[in-house]
Amino acid sequence: MAYSVILHVTGETAILGEVEELPKPTDALITISNPRQRDGKDLHYINNNVVRVIWPIAKINFIEILESTDEEKIIGFVRE
Repeated sequence: MAYSVILHVTGETAILGEVEELPKPTDALITISNPRQRDGKDLHYINNNVVRVIWPIAKINFIEILESTDEEKIIGFVRE
């Protein structure tokens, strides 16, 4: 299952993309598919035909994990 994430890279604008699995504490790199700006525009420092980019974890401040649209909503209370 792919996760949609927002990477906050040091000194750059936030990057929206997808990852196949979330990074583990021992990982040094993260691979992002379909990297783009949050508004969907291309990143100025990446060629238009690039589909995957590998970033070192050391350059990333934090990662936001977005809710998947196909996940079911959890119902906390059901009244019969």
